[in-house]
Amino acid sequence: MKNTVVNNVVLIIAFFVTFRFIPFTTATSDNRRRVFYYGGEFKSGADFDSVLPSSSLTFDNPRLKSAYIALQAWKQAIISDPLNLTSNWVGSNVCNYTGVFCSPALDDPAIITVAGIDLNHGDIAGTLPEELGLLNDIALFHVNSNRFCGEIPWSFKELKRLFELDLSNNRFAGKFPYVVLRIPNLKFLDIRFNEFEGKVPKALFEKKLDAIFMNNNRFAFELPENIGNSPASVIVLANNRFHGCLPRSMGNMSGTLNEVVLSNNGLHSCLPEEIGSLKNVTVFDVKNNELIGELPESIGKLESLEHFDLSHNMLSGTVHERVC
Repeated sequence: MKNTVVNNVVLIIAFFVTFRFIPFTTATSDNRRRVFYYGGEFKSGADFDSVLPSSSLTFDNPRLKSAYIALQAWKQAIISDPLNLTSNWVGSNVCNYTGVFCSPALDDPAIITVAGIDLNHGDIAGTLPEELGLLNDIALFHVNSNRFCGEIPWSFKELKRLFELDLSNNRFAGKFPYVVLRIPNLKFLDIRFNEFEGKVPKALFEKKLDAIFMNNNRFAFELPENIGNSPASVIVLANNRFHGCLPRSMGNMSGTLNEVVLSNNGLHSCLPEEIGSLKNVTVFDVKNNELIGELPESIGKLESLEHFDLSHNMLSGTVHERVC
C-alpha cells in the first residue's frame, strides 16, 4: 500500500483514539422505515414517533439529537443482529452506543458529535435507511462483513465530512451507487464483494479518491480512457466483467499509482508501452484476461515491483531481468 494510504490510516487511527467508544446490542424484527427522506427534508412515515426522542430525553446539542433519530431509524431497519450489537442503542447518550464513536466537532470543538460508525464483522442483516444522512459529522462509515442489502441511500450525499466508506462483503445490489460521486470529501471507497452490476461511471476516475476497491462484483464495462486521470494510489477491479483495452492513459498515473489489480476480467489487446511510466507501482496484476501481443520493453522501467502477474494471458516476449 502506498505511503499516502498508510499515512491516512495512521491519521484515522489517531482520530479514533479521541473517540468515546460505546457498546451496542439487541435486534428488532421490525424493518420498516419510520422516517423518509425527500428532497433534503426528512418526513414522517407511519411510525414517525418511534424514532423521535421522547420529551424525557435530553441531548447536549442538536447534532446528537439528529444522530439519535438516524440511529433509531437504522435500528428499526435491522432484521437480524445475532451478536446483539445494537441492544444498547437506547437512550439519549448515543456516544455510548456500541460501534458509534464521538469526538469534538471539526467546526466547533466545544461540542461533541458522532464522528464515526464501525460495525465491521457484525453479521447484521437489514438495510441502510435514508435517515443516515442526518449523521452530518461522520468521517468514517464502516460496515464490512455484514448482510446489509438493498441500495446505498441517496441521503449519503449529505455526509460532507465522510472520508472513508467501507461497504464491502455485504449483499448490496443494483447499479453502481452514484451517490458516492456526490460525497465531496470521500477518499477511500470500498464496495468489493457485493452484487453491484452494470457500468461504472467515468466520473469515478475524475474524483479525488486515494483508494478504489470494487473487486468481486458483476460490473461490466470497458475501462474508460480517463482512468489515467484518477489520483488513486490503489485501484482493485478484479473479478468483474470488464472488457476492452488497458487504456494508455494509465501512464499518466506515474506519480500516484502504487497498486493495480485487474485480474479475472475480459481485458484484451496488448499491454500499452505507457505502463513503463508507472515507476512507483509495487503490485501489477492482470492475470486471467485475454491480453495478447509482445511485452513492451518499457516493463523494465518498473523498478519498484514486488508482485507482477501476467499469467493466463496470450502474451509473448521476455520479462526484463529487473522485473524478475
